[in-house]
Amino acid sequence: MSAKLKIRKGDKVVVITGKDKGKQGEVLRVIPAENRAVVGGINISRRHTKQTAAQEGGIINKDMPIQISNLALRDPKDGKPTRVGYKTLGDGKKVRFAKRSGEVIDG
Repeated sequence: MSAKLKIRKGDKVVVITGKDKGKQGEVLRVIPAENRAVVGGINISRRHTKQTAAQEGGIINKDMPIQISNLALRDPKDGKPTRVGYKTLGDGKKVRFAKRSGEVIDG
């Protein structure tokens, strides 16, 4: 069983370590089984592909998965990396919030 991930599809994230450190992007896809996420414009690989009936050949840039531990959610208030917490609102709804500013992320 994989761990509960605090990053979801559509979140704005910052890379905190690795070759793309400091870059920002949006999560396109999350792969919970591997603890990885695909972020637009981050961890780009250049693939040499053969021409097929459906696709033209050549060198194609492709977004590759990156470890979730190398990503941090972007604070909605100041855009800096933040950790994520959970809290229950008055109506009983459970939401994520940025620990840096206390701002609610979704909800």
